[in-house]
Amino acid sequence: MKENNQLIYGIRAIIEGLNAGKEIEKIYLKKGLQSELYKELTNLATRKNVPVSYVPEEKLYKLGDRNHQGAVAVVSEISYITIEKLLDQVAEKTTPALLLLLDGITDVRNFGAIARTAACVGADGIIIPKNGSAPVNADAVKTSAGALFSIPVCKVDHLKDAVYYLQSSGIKTIAATEKTNRNIYGIDLTEPLAIIMGAEDKGISESILKLKGLSSKIIFWLTKYFLTSLLINNISSIKSLSCSDRSKIVNFNRRLMAVTKAGFP
Repeated sequence: MKENNQLIYGIRAIIEGLNAGKEIEKIYLKKGLQSELYKELTNLATRKNVPVSYVPEEKLYKLGDRNHQGAVAVVSEISYITIEKLLDQVAEKTTPALLLLLDGITDVRNFGAIARTAACVGADGIIIPKNGSAPVNADAVKTSAGALFSIPVCKVDHLKDAVYYLQSSGIKTIAATEKTNRNIYGIDLTEPLAIIMGAEDKGISESILKLKGLSSKIIFWLTKYFLTSLLINNISSIKSLSCSDRSKIVNFNRRLMAVTKAGFP
């Protein structure tokens, strides 16, 4: 079939795209398809860990081409980086690492906004799982104001393995969750740091929270009410300040929360 910007139509074309190394975010297949070529595509998608959704034909029509032959693939707008290469790049810098791990962020605009803020404050990269993450499509890139073209994005098979890898590489991991009594102000933020963030509705998955690491109730509160940007900006700012200035920022943030929290339900 054919490729149209960020979409590939047709089973054979999608198979060729996968074999050619195309960064495919997701494959949509018409429900009820049965053919050898169909089986070849699903097996190949499984081997390459590409998510597949089985949908009514109307869904495929909405993607923009009626001559789809029952299959449409969404191609990523960016090229991903491996976690090994990401840490190699971080090691070459003179400043401590600042990474984000996103668990269950499925809204493309939220993802784009996180990427935009992360790039603005100098974060070194974003790590996402292959399954259960927002596709990096045109909407995500637009919301990021192009930041997704500049900040490295790493896609991993399992986020838990990424956490273990980061910890073994000397990078401290902090979970942004309400399920803890720990406080951000007792954590040394001048070390290489990775922040784990979950979806606004469900937060971080239990399997991730059970991993050995650090977490902070304050981070979750900021994330919930300030849509992530205040969280990342605070972490980045505190990391770069002297102990004296850092103390001033901490006291200011405590007063800020006391004032703003009164205005939220």
